[in-house]
This record gives sequence, structure tokens and C-alpha cells, in this order.
Amino acid sequence: MPLPPKQDSVAAVLKVFAVLEALAEDRTVSLTELSQRVMTSKSTAYRLLQTMQELGYVEQEGDTDKYGLTLKVYDLGAKVLNRRADLIKVADKPMAELVQQTHEAVHLGILDPQTNSVVYIHKLDSLYNLFLQSPIGKRNPLFSTSLGKALLAWRDDDDLQAVLPKLGYLKQTPNTITDPVVLAAQLKMARQQGYAEECEESELGVRCMAVPVFDHIGKVVAAISVSFPVFRFDENRRADYVRELRKAGRSTSQGLGFSGDYAPLVRSGATVA
Repeated sequence: MPLPPKQDSVAAVLKVFAVLEALAEDRTVSLTELSQRVMTSKSTAYRLLQTMQELGYVEQEGDTDKYGLTLKVYDLGAKVLNRRADLIKVADKPMAELVQQTHEAVHLGILDPQTNSVVYIHKLDSLYNLFLQSPIGKRNPLFSTSLGKALLAWRDDDDLQAVLPKLGYLKQTPNTITDPVVLAAQLKMARQQGYAEECEESELGVRCMAVPVFDHIGKVVAAISVSFPVFRFDENRRADYVRELRKAGRSTSQGLGFSGDYAPLVRSGATVA
């Protein structure tokens, strides 16, 4: 049987993933709404859903026309997360201690080089009743988050200079940095002071601080952050926050085999132009 034209194959794949992403946004979605979201006909959406049902990735809710994802999709995500299981396991205790010291939400994030974003792979909630909603798997820009800045600041200079112009710089709040030169200056400051931070650059009312996590060869593989509602951030406790963050970053890095001097967090001779 001859293969379909490449363009048609790509279009079909795009529609399949559009359906998956639409179903991931809500627990169930009707056929009509789904076809509207993915901008295709109801007949095409129906055929895709039937195939995905046969493969076990989609299920239909009772006798309604609403569809939802099955746990088979979760299994795929779990397999991906398992590749990071050692990192999450090592980071969990230091993160828990950081929560106890700050009472605020703590996140572990990694770099997704395909989208130049930071992905949350582990989170421990604040001890306060009012806390930030940031689910596992959420993605945020590198340039407007403390996690992203920590992941960027300790990268090799050549890599950093190559990636800075490609970050998009979409303004999310009035405080969002949209100038690569300004971001580069902030990254240089982060290296000098040993931590990255942002204040209402990604979300109004929220400020965060983060430190990098190094692996056994001294490469940045993740970052740990603590997030505060602006009204709960105590400037007089900044040194305490930084000390506890560094402790969490150092412990996690050492758990991954890092044996270098984490305290200054500044690589010898490293600069951000």
C-alpha cells in the first residue's frame, strides 16, 4: 500500500496531538466542542477519537458524546518522569526541609530545550491555607521565572549566548523582562549573589527565589525555588531564605554526586556578557 503524502501525514499527526491537548485541558469534552477547539470537522474528530479509543488512550463517558483521556496517557507521562526519578527522590527531603523553614511552596524544575521553558517535575505545597497553584507538568518561560533564570545563569557561556535571543520574551505582567540585554545582566547578578529571583514577572502578586542543582560532573540539571505571595515576603528574612535555599540546592546536588564547592555558586572565570 503506498504511503500517504508526507504533508497529509504531518497534518494527521498534528490533529491527533491537538485532540490529546484539548482533552488534557478538561476532564471530558463533547465531540462538538472538541472539533471546534482543534478546528476540524466533527466527522474527522470522531474518526480520530474512535482510533484513540481502540488504542486505549480515550474513553467515552457513558452514553453521552463526551470524551476523556484514560490512565494509559498517565502511564506514558509516568514513564517519562521515571527517568527523573532519582532527581526527584534526592530532592524531596531537602525540599521538605525548605518548606518547614519558609512555610512556602517549593518547586523543582528542569529545562525543556525543545520549548525553551522550565517544567515543574516536583512540588511541595505551602503550609499556609493560601498557597500558589502550580501543578506538576506545568511549563513557564525561562526569562520570567526564578527557576528559569537559575537554569540559564549557570549554563556554559556559549550555550547561554546562543539561547538568549530565542526566548520569545512575551510580556506576561508589567514587570516581565523583554530585553535580552537586561536578562543577561540579571543572570550575571544571579551568579554573583548565588541565587536567581523574580518579582511579579511571571504572575502578579508572586515572587520567587531559586538556586541551581548540579550533577556529578558539575552540570546544571535542575533548579529549586521557593515561592511567596508578595505580601508574605519578609525582606528582613532574605538572608534566611537564601541560606535555606542554598542548603537545599547543595544537598540535592551532593545527592546526585556533585563534589564541588557549592557555597559561592560562581564558576571560576564564568561571565555573562
